[in-house]
Amino acid sequence: MWLQRILTLAPRGRGFHLVSGEVREALPELSEYRVGLLHLFLQHTSASLAINENADPDVRGDLERHFNVMVPENAPHYAHTLEGPDDMPAHIKTVLIGESLTVPVRDGALALGTWQGLYLCEHRDHAGSRRMVATLQGEKR
Repeated sequence: MWLQRILTLAPRGRGFHLVSGEVREALPELSEYRVGLLHLFLQHTSASLAINENADPDVRGDLERHFNVMVPENAPHYAHTLEGPDDMPAHIKTVLIGESLTVPVRDGALALGTWQGLYLCEHRDHAGSRRMVATLQGEKR
């Protein structure tokens, strides 16, 4: 059985944001699947998706600070600068982290580890809402 839906995530400030709950709420049919895969694809070039620590918010802050050091704003070699100093670094961060995830589904739930959560990694200072294509495939109960 296949299901595909466009999810719209509310605008967020720059940073790493847990969105596991939002994804689950937007896909109530998930509970009907015995086994399967959920593929998430973010339709943007300046934000990304990741799986990481879901308990300690310091991890999200540390990731944001690290990526800002690793990919700084206003680097003299950037040619793409018309959309502001955060735009080209946002594109680079998206390439490094990626815009899609595939998560196993087991017994009606995302089969994430105990300390794992889904992140929207927002790389722009003032981004709008973000669209994500969620494709669920598998066997129903």
